[in-house]
Amino acid sequence: MTIEWLAAYLVLGAFVGFFAGLLGVGGGGIMVPVLATMFAAQDFPREHLVHLALGTSMAAIVMTSIASLRAHHAHGAVRWDIVRGIAPGVLIGTFAGTFVASRVASAPLAIFFGCFMGYVALQMILNVKPKPSRELPGSAGLAGVGAGIGLVSALVAIGGGSLSVPFMTWCNVKMQNAIGTSAAIGLPIALAGAAGYLINGWASDGLPEWSVGYVYLPALVLVSVVSTFTAPLGARLAHRLPVATLKKIFAGVLVVLSLKMLHTVFAS
Repeated sequence: MTIEWLAAYLVLGAFVGFFAGLLGVGGGGIMVPVLATMFAAQDFPREHLVHLALGTSMAAIVMTSIASLRAHHAHGAVRWDIVRGIAPGVLIGTFAGTFVASRVASAPLAIFFGCFMGYVALQMILNVKPKPSRELPGSAGLAGVGAGIGLVSALVAIGGGSLSVPFMTWCNVKMQNAIGTSAAIGLPIALAGAAGYLINGWASDGLPEWSVGYVYLPALVLVSVVSTFTAPLGARLAHRLPVATLKKIFAGVLVVLSLKMLHTVFAS
C-alpha cells in the first residue's frame, strides 16, 4: 500500500469517528461510498466492490461504536433499558441481513444504498417532530423494531443511527438520549454484521490480498485506529452544538457520496 492510500484511510477514519460521535451514526453512510470508490481506484474486482465496502465498514464500526458509546455513557446519555430490549432483535436481524446482501450483486446493492441514504438525508432535512403522546413499545415491540433496524443496517452497513434515532425521538426520547442510545445499539449491529460478512465472503474467489472474507484488513485497521480518537470529540460536541443544523449539512454530504458511489459502480 502506498503512502497516499495510507493517508486516505486515516483521513476517512477521522471523519467517520467524528460524525459517529456527533450524530449517533455508525459512519457507514460515509465509509461505504468512499471505500467503494477507493477500492475501485485500486483495481479491486468490480463484482466485489460493494460487498468489500459493506463488510469493511461494518467491521470498522465496531471500534467506532465502542468509542462513541463510552463517550455518550460518560454524559449519562445512554438509555440502557432501551438497549436491552432492542439488542436481541438487532443481533438476529443484522446477522441474517449479511446473508441476504452477500447473495445480491454489487449494482442492486449500490442502488439500494443510494435510495436508502436519500431517505436518510430527507429525514434529516425535514427534522420531523414526534407526537407528544407517543411512547416506546413493549419488549416484544422493541425486539421487532430491532430486527428491522438490524436487517437494513446489514444491507447498507450503518450502525443503525439513521433508523434508531428517528424511532426513539418519534417515541419522545430526548434527542441527546436517542443519539447516545443509538451509539450503544450500534455495537451489536457492528459485531453481528462484521461476523456475517466475514463468514459469507470466506469462500469468495478473486478477493484482494489482505482480505478476510469481505473485510479488507488495511482499511479496517487504519480507519478504526483514528476513529477511536475522533468519536469522543464528536460526542462531546453533540451536547453543545445545534445538532439540527449539522444534520442538514451531513444530509447533503450523504447524498453527494452516494451519487459518487453509484457512478463508480456503474462506470464502464
